Amino acid sequence: MHASSDADGRPVPGVGPRVALLVNPASGHGRAAAIGEAVAEHLQMRCDLVVLIGADAAESAGMLAAVTAGAEGAVDAVVVCGGDGIVHLAVNALAGTQLPLGIVPAGSGNDTAAVLGLPHDPLLAAEAAIDALVAGRNRTIDLGQCDGAPVVPGRVDRWFVGLLYAGLDAAVNETANGLRRPRGRRRYDVAIALELLRLRPRRVRLTIDGRTDEIDITLVAVGNGPQYGGGKRMAPDARWDDGLFDITVVGKVSRFTMARLAPTLPRAGHIGHPAVTTFRGRTVTIDGDVGPAYADGERIGPVPVTATCRPGVLRVLTR
Repeated sequence: MHASSDADGRPVPGVGPRVALLVNPASGHGRAAAIGEAVAEHLQMRCDLVVLIGADAAESAGMLAAVTAGAEGAVDAVVVCGGDGIVHLAVNALAGTQLPLGIVPAGSGNDTAAVLGLPHDPLLAAEAAIDALVAGRNRTIDLGQCDGAPVVPGRVDRWFVGLLYAGLDAAVNETANGLRRPRGRRRYDVAIALELLRLRPRRVRLTIDGRTDEIDITLVAVGNGPQYGGGKRMAPDARWDDGLFDITVVGKVSRFTMARLAPTLPRAGHIGHPAVTTFRGRTVTIDGDVGPAYADGERIGPVPVTATCRPGVLRVLTR
């Protein structure tokens, strides 16, 4: 799989690997649209590129379904430009297929790209993805398979690459999604403040590989990957190649304790706190008075929810 050149050795646009570039123009508070345009112009010199720009998640999902449905030979790879939301969508389209996923970070969090060690610069990340595709270099990683409606037409399962969670952080997502103002990051700041005011322990039944415990929790996070929320290392030891989840449970804590722990999450400062317990397992069920579950920042639905780690079901293009 090699790009062609003219007589002077210059790349010929539109010749080479066939790549679908999916852009989420809303990512990065709207910056991803311009980034996607620059990335597309850059990649057209190295590959046969089709650019997909969805007006919303549903339209993007339909585009992904069309480009991957029934014939993986239609393209050689899918590259997404945006944040973890568009990565989640692509994961749900590509899980279990042979098509590799490339990621151009252009969102506000970019946790998946960060854990993969991809370049922060979008053009460098796009170049690295095509280099990996041409060289046949990709990494096979685990995904979480969970309850919840499929998000890509034609697919029957729901998948996540990072963490599935319930409790405080899911409640913050739920509240933020319901706020019209303020916009951007401040909306999440307001949601955090509101949920801290409403903070109370939630009684849940947590089942890990068949063993059930009833416990009071502030939040529970099931980690296929180690971090979410723009660098919060909630499950710092989670790996994408071990076939297991790392589960972090924050038990009953006060508002003051939670506010004190929050700034330490990027360095996993919560690990070792008396209220924090960690487990490992392949299948996890969360049930109880805990509100909805989220994964990769996207709403999964009400509990109970069961998640199972599926080894090696996604190919990703890496340096």
